[in-house]
Amino acid sequence: MITVIIPAHNESALIEGCLTALLASDPVPVSVEVIVVANGCTDQTVALAGRFAKQAEAKGWGLAVLDLPGLGKPGALNAGDGAARFPARVYLDADVTVSSGLLAALWGTLDRAAPAYASGRVCITGQGATARRYARLWARVPFMAQGVPGCGLFAVNASGRARWQVFPPIISDDTFVRLQFMPEERHLVNAAYDWPIAEGFAGLIKVRRRQDAGVAEIERAYPALRANDDKLPLGLGAKLGLALSDPLGFLTYTSVALAVRFLPAPKGWSRGR
Repeated sequence: MITVIIPAHNESALIEGCLTALLASDPVPVSVEVIVVANGCTDQTVALAGRFAKQAEAKGWGLAVLDLPGLGKPGALNAGDGAARFPARVYLDADVTVSSGLLAALWGTLDRAAPAYASGRVCITGQGATARRYARLWARVPFMAQGVPGCGLFAVNASGRARWQVFPPIISDDTFVRLQFMPEERHLVNAAYDWPIAEGFAGLIKVRRRQDAGVAEIERAYPALRANDDKLPLGLGAKLGLALSDPLGFLTYTSVALAVRFLPAPKGWSRGR
């Protein structure tokens, strides 16, 4: 049995696409419920998500929309966990579009007694030329190409969810959960999902700065989790290979990384896109 938790803050432009794709999933041999946690929304997210209730019912799934005050993303995830009826959890960002076979593939991996973490093959998407170049290169970095990063979508079974109590007030919830599991407990399923990134050079800088800060925060606050990290630095040979095979992508990716390192940080955080 699976609960899909979707934290959503002012996602009226994206929540319909997220739920349409999710409800088009292939049959799953267990009960499924979807909880949309509308977190301080001032737009039409709640109303739009609620329109999918009959479609979910026709599929044999449950769908609930929690209209809550602004809790921040960790608070929204905790609210979703508090309302969840089923032990296995899929945490899904509202801007993610799943493929039809992903949910069934996740359940096939999570259906075990031992703790398990799972995600699908992430397809990093961008609309503009800069975002597409950045995404193209980033997708080839070994951690993204060979690991189980869980960007925008990660799932755990009941014994895996027992690894932590609540989501702490941190930036990088996906890193926090991923590092609760040893590399051999993390599983990549053969089904894809689309995960959009920020558009434009300035947007990519803001998001990359947030990502780096989130990882640094985990290292400071939860140093014991570092033992579970399998993210290796990109060696000189690998960098050269990427640069020669995709000069524009490498230039874009490297320029963003250098800008994050040397330009002054803004006062506020950017969202993930």
